[in-house]
Amino acid sequence: MAIEAGDFKTGLTVMVDGDPWQVLDFMHVKPGKGAAILKTKMKNLKTGSTQERNFNANTKFEAAIIEKKEAQYSYESGGVYYFMDNETYDMYELDEAQVGFNKNFLTEGMNVGLVFFEGECLTISLPGKVEVTIVETTPAIKGAPSTQSKDAVTDTGLTIRVPQFIAQGEKVLVNTEDGKYAGRA
Repeated sequence: MAIEAGDFKTGLTVMVDGDPWQVLDFMHVKPGKGAAILKTKMKNLKTGSTQERNFNANTKFEAAIIEKKEAQYSYESGGVYYFMDNETYDMYELDEAQVGFNKNFLTEGMNVGLVFFEGECLTISLPGKVEVTIVETTPAIKGAPSTQSKDAVTDTGLTIRVPQFIAQGEKVLVNTEDGKYAGRA
């Protein structure tokens, strides 16, 4: 099925140069002269690299058929992450490069989506926000403005900025896109 660049949507997966790419962001640009172009930010699902690319709005692409399976995160050992398929109980191994920034949000027993292309497991997908526990932070400073933030370390090892009132042991929500504090859990 052919997809024109002018029909791009965020999250769409297409084949570019033989690899599956996911559209992260796009913008239509109509210069004073000539045809409209589409400025895109895309992620290569095989390598995990992100690129900004420009296309003519009439350029056609083949859709990349991506399959997702629900799985449970089991554990990490030596830079290899292990996931168990929730239906078949098959185990999948992904290296640190495939998991990427998502490793900062994984907790044992967490349900994730495994992303497959042509039978090969490429990466994982997480919900927009995940719950983590603060394991290390400084106490709140008396009289500090409520807009002031401080560093905190989560149970997954991620360091984030949180408001002054957040204490050690509290559960908070974190955006998986950028790793920023999103509120109390």
